[in-house]
Amino acid sequence: MSRKKQGSVFARLRPKWMPHSSMTRQQFVLGMFALVAAALCWHAVHLQLDKGEFLIGEGEDRYEARIQTDAHRGMLTDRNGEPLAISTPVNSVWVNPRELVKHRNRWPELGKLLGYSPEYLEATLEPRAERSFLFLKRQASPELAEAVRKARIPGVHLTDEYRRYYPAGEVAANLIGFTNVDDLGQEGVELSFDAALRGVNGENRVIRDRLGRVVEHVERIKDVQPGRDLALSIDRRLQYVAYRELKAAVEKHNAVGGLMVVLNAETGELLAMVNQPAYNPNNRSEAKRESFRNRSLTDLFEPGSTIKPFTVAAGLESGRFKPTTVIDTSGGVFRVGTTTVRDVHAYGPLTLAGIIQKSSNVGVTKIALAIEEKLFWQVLDGAGFGHPSGVELPGETAGQLDSWRNWGKADHVTLSYGYHTNMTAVQLARAYGVFASGGLLRPVSVLKQDETPAGTRVVSQATADAVRDMMKLVTEKGGTAENAAVPGYTVAGKTGTVKRASAKGYNDSGYRALFAGFLPANAPKLIGVVVIDDPKGKEYYGGLVAAPVFSNVMQEAARILNLTPDRPEDATTVPQRFAAWAPPMQQVASKNP
Repeated sequence: MSRKKQGSVFARLRPKWMPHSSMTRQQFVLGMFALVAAALCWHAVHLQLDKGEFLIGEGEDRYEARIQTDAHRGMLTDRNGEPLAISTPVNSVWVNPRELVKHRNRWPELGKLLGYSPEYLEATLEPRAERSFLFLKRQASPELAEAVRKARIPGVHLTDEYRRYYPAGEVAANLIGFTNVDDLGQEGVELSFDAALRGVNGENRVIRDRLGRVVEHVERIKDVQPGRDLALSIDRRLQYVAYRELKAAVEKHNAVGGLMVVLNAETGELLAMVNQPAYNPNNRSEAKRESFRNRSLTDLFEPGSTIKPFTVAAGLESGRFKPTTVIDTSGGVFRVGTTTVRDVHAYGPLTLAGIIQKSSNVGVTKIALAIEEKLFWQVLDGAGFGHPSGVELPGETAGQLDSWRNWGKADHVTLSYGYHTNMTAVQLARAYGVFASGGLLRPVSVLKQDETPAGTRVVSQATADAVRDMMKLVTEKGGTAENAAVPGYTVAGKTGTVKRASAKGYNDSGYRALFAGFLPANAPKLIGVVVIDDPKGKEYYGGLVAAPVFSNVMQEAARILNLTPDRPEDATTVPQRFAAWAPPMQQVASKNP
């Protein structure tokens, strides 16, 4: 085809609005570019004026972020500054799923590092593919963190956190408790004082790169406030000794469990609190939930014969009895209505001191029946029976002591030797502080105290001293707790052996062995309560099972605390010691209910 004809064909196909000459066409193209440029400029101005703040915000959201700075959790120490709970810095592994899903070929390597199967990674990452943050491994070991750091897998990062560590391990586990993966208290002291220990987290504004890494700190929005360090009243040395001896006794007697509480007799401070079974707070993967509870605070039991000193104290406060008053327990059997009270042996006539020494049920029953129910209840209520101790720990059970107005004759009788009421070990230890402190009830605290609390008077000084002397006989020759004696020291205390209650009543083949006491008895410094739950075999009495634990622990405690021996060299007889006793000037019976 000729050029002329070809040109005529193009002419026919050219749009009417297109210029004919080449110069005109160039101007047209330039004009179109100018229009596009103008449109773009106008759009940019429009965005800047009308949507500037919105777009700036969107950009900042992509590159600026507010990150939290975790507060360092406060340290827990014993009374001597020894650590019981500390927080150590660790790394946690987090990922950017949006980035990581682009590198599936690295998933097998990541799974091998973290111990995750390919199926787990698939199920975890796929549903979160649009997210930019996900924790994949909290509180990784230093070795794992270093391996992740060296692997340099795109989308996988490390961040700083804290992990709680417990140097005493299972020895103090039930008392101290533990924190969860977010460093929040879950049990024990960690839970009670969580707000003070965890402090207040800080907050910073930072700039991240496209991979989520912090490249610049812009400003500090809120300062971090570290948690408070707390000094507990616990003595780590006594805690260890008590745990060792308790665990040995539970194993020796094949018992279900056991517990021991040690208090400072002068201040009410908690020096040791141990449980069996226990658990390792540093590795709870195999621990049973039931092992977390602090049995010294949660488990109720009937005090049995450990209540008898309070029955005798009520008798002395009534003015009807003296320490030398003789009560006939002949035959070892006493019937009250439909209730038959029995002694282990027929002791015959006994003084009040002898009733405590031999643990006569018949003797304390006759004392209780001879005094007003209201007075008896007032002594028990004043000593903390049926009330929580108030110690700053979670989960304490109050116990039970019915009002004297609701007692039947059988209730009055059985209460005198430790049934028809229940309490916890820490409450029983606190109650024994009444005799150790000359008649005062003091609060119990797990925090180190700088001053001695005043206390509330329960019985007179004379009554408390008299009962304390009676309880010395329990650990001397002829008493029910010779095994509780500590060489070089006077020990005052009382044994208890109670049947375990169940939904069907009392179990004739299951017992709790108890011992409660203090030393040096002439100037008490330490109070101890031992409970062994359901010991198997022929030995199940408190004097045979619980008393030796008390002796072993207190012997070590006296050495550790350098207590002055007080075992008297002179052979002062019991009647001589009680001869100077005078009834209290003001009887407890005058108190309001």
